[in-house]
This record gives sequence, structure tokens and C-alpha cells, in this order.
Amino acid sequence: MTSYTIGQAARLLGVSPDTARRWADAGRMATHRDESGRRLIDGRDLAAFSVELARSGTGEEDAPSYTSVRNAFPGIVTAIKLGDVAAQVEIQAGPHRLVSLLTREAVEELGLQVGMEATARVKSTNVHIDRT
Repeated sequence: MTSYTIGQAARLLGVSPDTARRWADAGRMATHRDESGRRLIDGRDLAAFSVELARSGTGEEDAPSYTSVRNAFPGIVTAIKLGDVAAQVEIQAGPHRLVSLLTREAVEELGLQVGMEATARVKSTNVHIDRT
């Protein structure tokens, strides 16, 4: 399973590393330490927290704003629904929840999993997913 450092989690949540540290210290985000003592957050835990955070609207007020239709939204995969041919992938990118409909084959080729870092690229009404 993918794990993230506090800094990586902060970037994916659209907040400062200090804010992410405070949330971890307060027990809002579950962390564990690796063999070198770094605090890590399990990808599935971070995905769940990012959805909770977006719903509650308690992120940093000075988080970057995404306004161009040709933006890249780095985030974390929070849900994948696979059908026989099609798939739906949800990404939480800071306060933004993006949903992309693509083929099941594309999801499998990218190796997408809940808790994994990915980037949603938006152009007009299309959302493309890049594994990062």
C-alpha cells in the first residue's frame, strides 16, 4: 500500500505542511513511523480524510485556487468503480472532487488503486487521469 509523508499529504490536501502536521498531532490524520522515524500516512487513510475534509470545508482559506479549464489537479484516488467495460475514478485534489469516466482497461493499465496519487487533467468537459 502507498504511504505519504506529511509534506506529500499536505500538497495533496491543498494545505501547508504545518497544517498537516497540526492535524496529525491532533489525531485528525492517523500516522505511523517508518524505519527511519519519518511520519507516514497510509494512502487509504489519506483518501478517506481528504473526502471528509472536502465535505466539512475546513481546509486552509489561502489554498490555491484552480480556475483555468486546462488545469492539472494533483490529488489522491478516493474511489474506483469498475464495470465490465467502463470505470469511474474519483480524485480528491484539495477541496476539489473530480470524477472521470474511462475504460476499465485504462484503469488497469495505469494500475490505479484507492489511496494512490494521481493527477486529473481537465480540458473543457473532459477529465484525464495521469498516474504520478
